[in-house]
Amino acid sequence: MKWIRVKYTKWYNILKDGISKNNPIVVAVLGICSALAVTNRVENAIAMGLGVTFVVMASSMMVSLIRNFIPAKVRMVTYMVIISTFVILFQMFLEAYFPSIAKALGAYVGLIITNCIVMGRSEAFAAKNPVRYSIIDGFASGMGYMLVLVLVASVREVLAFGTFLNMNVTPDTWVNWTVMAMAPGGFFVLGLFIWGIRELIKHYETA
Repeated sequence: MKWIRVKYTKWYNILKDGISKNNPIVVAVLGICSALAVTNRVENAIAMGLGVTFVVMASSMMVSLIRNFIPAKVRMVTYMVIISTFVILFQMFLEAYFPSIAKALGAYVGLIITNCIVMGRSEAFAAKNPVRYSIIDGFASGMGYMLVLVLVASVREVLAFGTFLNMNVTPDTWVNWTVMAMAPGGFFVLGLFIWGIRELIKHYETA
């Protein structure tokens, strides 16, 4: 009974840390470029968040499975090959079933390969832990990333276009904030969210 309690406590801690204390955007400040590029629409943010979550989970699982067989000198190249395989699979899925979202995301889907979140979790966690924990860690990191993207996109889409998930939610007199559809607006909203979430989880930088 004690073993089961310890086991589920570890799973819970990995989930909690990935979403809050080790949130890839808020705490580690990773994936900022894609966070700014795809958060002008909520549907784009959801698609990118799900894509990164799938890739980081799948690649972490694979790295954990073969971690004892990867020579140290080629581990980064091996991670890159594994990650790029799952990114291509996700890109093909989007193009086949959601072509409009694939077109809107453009090159940023392919750039998941270079996303430091995915590579970072492979190197920092999956290469040192069992498969079951690596999958949970990948899920937590992906959900932490997606949470911030959706929050930022929710604000930007309403202010920039007067819509939420492409449904009109503002009165006819609403004047769209064009800056919110651009990078400066993304910087502003993302900065506010990073500050607010860091205050909420009591994360402060030390000199």
